[in-house]
This record gives sequence, structure tokens and C-alpha cells, in this order.
Amino acid sequence: MAYKVTSSERLRPSGAEYETKALLYLMNFRNDSNDIYFFVVDFFNDLTGMDKMGTRLWDMQSKGAKTSSPKAIGKELVTLFKNFRSEIDFSCFLLFMGGVSNTVRINNSLNIFDISNIKPDAISKIKEGLLEESNEKTYIDYDSITDEEINAFLEKVQFIIDDKKPSDYVKSIVKIHPRIIPNEETLNAIFNEIRDQQSSKKNIGVVENITIETSFEALDYYHHLTSSEIKLLVLGRIINRNPFDKGVPLSFLSTLNRAPVEKRKIVLEDCQIALSRALFNKNRADDFWSLFENVYSTISSNPNDDINLIIRKLNPELVQRSIDFDVISLKYFISIVKDGVQ
Repeated sequence: MAYKVTSSERLRPSGAEYETKALLYLMNFRNDSNDIYFFVVDFFNDLTGMDKMGTRLWDMQSKGAKTSSPKAIGKELVTLFKNFRSEIDFSCFLLFMGGVSNTVRINNSLNIFDISNIKPDAISKIKEGLLEESNEKTYIDYDSITDEEINAFLEKVQFIIDDKKPSDYVKSIVKIHPRIIPNEETLNAIFNEIRDQQSSKKNIGVVENITIETSFEALDYYHHLTSSEIKLLVLGRIINRNPFDKGVPLSFLSTLNRAPVEKRKIVLEDCQIALSRALFNKNRADDFWSLFENVYSTISSNPNDDINLIIRKLNPELVQRSIDFDVISLKYFISIVKDGVQ
């Protein structure tokens, strides 16, 4: 098995907003979003999701045009088609678009659809555009393409039409906890930070013409972000600090100083590990954000309370569900939030 990187877009910054929307769609809006951990930028395609072991792949191409014609859609599918034909096994193929012309869909109310929602005339034009673009690309053996292969490919493609603002994509990370969602300006700033980090991955070394034998080898080139990094960025923005910055939160000092001197480093490390587990545990994400909302609102309502009073005022059910924390590490987390929001 071999895969050669071709036609990377490291020199083309246009479309960065749609690439970030596509990333956050993968991260938050699919039934299988929790299975995606790595977001590989400009390697296999504009964006490719990977599971934690780097063996399951969600391949995505993003285009910002608002009224793509069927033929234009066909041309936009060419890199997905290249990967469909490759020796690497991609689980699904996704085309993320700014919009389509009214000649494309059967049911115009569906913004996520497959080939079954595309008009027969439009399908013919999509195939025509795909064939024309394939003939232009040196990385596709045009002469070996068959109608059966194109039909099999199109059956696997999912089409997604963007219908949200940048802020809506960021809100989705903490979607069930409206009291901790920042204002529109901060949400847009977070989106821009994610966009800039995503764009910066295109400048980490030249990957054009690199050949890999397995999909997870792509991670060796660090053209990726992780869901953990993005969650950490959002949390840090909400509490105005990186929760893993070096040093001891001021509100936690009195608790830490009660420990024997030789134990303090271990206590601090244990608290940081517990917070890391809680924040990055995908299976208990709702529990973490629910607890964070409760901590945040309790501190906001009782700004003069110390961390021991705050912990007594938390919802006991939420505390019990947050199994990654013990009482000491929970105090540490409360301290980080308290020092950040005050």
C-alpha cells in the first residue's frame, strides 16, 4: 500500500474560513463526531478526520462558492475521487460547500444529502465536470476511469451545505450550556484562532510528493490539530487563561500549602492530570461542560467566596457524575476558573 501526496494547498490561503467551518462540522455535527480525534490539514485533502489510531479516515473537500453549478460540483469532487481510487481506505467522502444552484437538489430544504437528492440532469453534469477535471490532473490515470467506478464513488459522497455563522460552529462545542457561551465577539475571535492554527499547519514542512505506506504515517508530519487542542483553546478563552499554564492558581495556594512540602509537586501534577482527563474524555464531555457551567455560574454569583465555600454550593449530582475529579483536583479546577474570571 502506498499513497503519494499531490496538489497540497499550502500556498493558497483563500477558503480558510470554509476549511475551519468544515473542521468544526466534523468535530461537532455528525453522529460519529466523537470518533474523530485528529484533523489532518492539507495532506490527503483540504481536511481529513482521523480516529485516535489513525486508521479510520473522513476525507473532506471544502469550497466556498455560494451557487455552485452541477458541473462545478463535479470539478470540486476531483481530490475526493483521487482518494477514492487510492490504496488508502477512506471511510467516507464529504464535500462541504457554501451553496449550490437551484438546479442541483430535488429537495432544497436538505443541507446534508447524498446522490439520491440530486436531480438526474444534475448528476450527468456532475459526472461531466468530474471527468473534465480528472483529465486535467496528472495525479489521476484518466484512461482507466470507468462509469461503474464513478457511480460507485458518487454513491459514497455526502454533500454538506454550510448554513451557519462562524460563531454557531464554536457554540456547538458547548452547545447545551448557554450560560457559559461567550458573546458573539469572543466566539468569532475563537473561530479566527482555530482558523489561524489550522492555516499554520500548511507551513509545517513541504509534504508535496511525500509517499506514505499507512494512513497514520501522515501524523508524523504534524499537519494536524486534535479535538483536545480545540477544546482547550475554547476553555482557555472562556476563563481568560490556559488552564495548564505553569504555576499554582492563587486560589489554590492555601490548599496546596497544607500538604507536606515534599508532596506538593505530586499533588499539583495529580490535579493537572485529573483536569486533563476530565476535559478530554469524549465519553463524558457533557458531564465536564455541565460541571464547568455550574462552577462558572456559582463563582460569578459568589465572587467573594473561597474555593471551599464554592465547592459546597455546587450541584452535588453534577459533582458525583464528574468521575475524573476527586475533591482536591476539583478544588484545583475551581481555583483556575475563579482566578480566570475575576
